[in-house]
Amino acid sequence: MKWHLIAGEDGCRFAVENKCVAIIVDALRASATAAYMLHAGATEILAVREVDEAFELRWDYPAALLAGERGGLPLHGFDLGNSPREVAGVRSKRVIFTTTTGAGRLVQAYGAHAVYMGSPVNAAAVAKAALAHRRDIVLVPAGLMSDPTYSAQEDWVGAAAIAMAARQLMGDLELGEGGHKYTYWNDRILCDGILELFEAAPHAQNLRDVGMADDITFCAQLDSVRSVPMASGAQGVAVRVINGSAQLG
Repeated sequence: MKWHLIAGEDGCRFAVENKCVAIIVDALRASATAAYMLHAGATEILAVREVDEAFELRWDYPAALLAGERGGLPLHGFDLGNSPREVAGVRSKRVIFTTTTGAGRLVQAYGAHAVYMGSPVNAAAVAKAALAHRRDIVLVPAGLMSDPTYSAQEDWVGAAAIAMAARQLMGDLELGEGGHKYTYWNDRILCDGILELFEAAPHAQNLRDVGMADDITFCAQLDSVRSVPMASGAQGVAVRVINGSAQLG
């Protein structure tokens, strides 16, 4: 069982082609928001890439909530944005979810052996769920869908935090492709801490610019929830996401 760290579309493709377990890490903020929506009692999340797909899906599920963002801000006509601090009202509800990158990466990775969303907030829980499959795991720092060169430092930090949690569960990790990046970010976390690294990430400044600075600290929490967003099937363009924490025992 090897742990790979491969960013963006390349990581999704690697997971699909090699039937690995994929963990999508969009640490600021989609992975954390999905975890908190399930923690708050959402029955399921339907993840889609595009805004128009979300509106079209609403016709099939008129009682569902629309949640998501573009440019960090809630979308016009949506019920919720993409903040893990603002998930009130999702209990016993289906949520249709689209974000700039994280939801799209989940859709891209569908077809892998299993697909999860993880970040520091559920690092131990998602690591345990992934390890249960006993096959190679690909941590996918989500980056930015529209710009593969974008420096998504927070996603690499989040991926390393999950691998560190796995190491605590099983001992030494066998590292595969991109393993040297885990070593680098592991050392940075031990030196600087998750919050400081999140605060220094370029996307953190974007969130401060749109008045969402409190989400940075919130998403840097380690193991604050046990919910594990897990792909459980597809419906047209949507990937169905449920709480996979039941398999943790």
